[in-house]
Amino acid sequence: MENDKNIIEKVSKLFLEYGAKAVTMDDIAKALRVSKKTLYEKYKSKEVLIEETLVYGIEKVLQKMKDLDNKIDNAVERMFARDEDIEKMSQTNNSIHLKQLMKYYPEIFNRHMFYFSERLSEILVHNIERGRKQGLYREDFDEQFYAKLFFHLAMSIDGSPYFKTEDLSRREYQQKTLRFYMNSITTEKGKEVMKNLPL
Repeated sequence: MENDKNIIEKVSKLFLEYGAKAVTMDDIAKALRVSKKTLYEKYKSKEVLIEETLVYGIEKVLQKMKDLDNKIDNAVERMFARDEDIEKMSQTNNSIHLKQLMKYYPEIFNRHMFYFSERLSEILVHNIERGRKQGLYREDFDEQFYAKLFFHLAMSIDGSPYFKTEDLSRREYQQKTLRFYMNSITTEKGKEVMKNLPL
């Protein structure tokens, strides 16, 4: 049997393409070219695999974001920097998979999204602190609240009845949400940086 990372990557692709609810352990065993018995010896249920794929995906995104933090010093430029892997995951992490997770595995989904929101908030707070030192962000707002609010806004397209995904693509929604957030926290100096970015 393949190593854990390869297994989780292959299972993640299956879940993203068809949705966790639709994919069976038979499908997974077939994709991995192992017997169902061998698969169950390593992973006792599909729920365990869902947990593993969520942890893997979240940690991968968080690491990529930390790498960008280390690479780009300007706080505003950092927020608009695009990473190919994060973009790809964000676009493919499409409605079918997310909606099935929310509907059929809400406890697992909510637990991991809470963890993701906490870790992402830490990264955003760090960005705010850096931006304030650079004179790019305002001082008169609660960085913890704004960081969590931004996460909530960014994730709300899938659970909100107020946005129709056929009218607004996920990418457009994320861009508008980021711009809304950045306009709310930047100083005039920060807004000048935004104007000069190839957005």
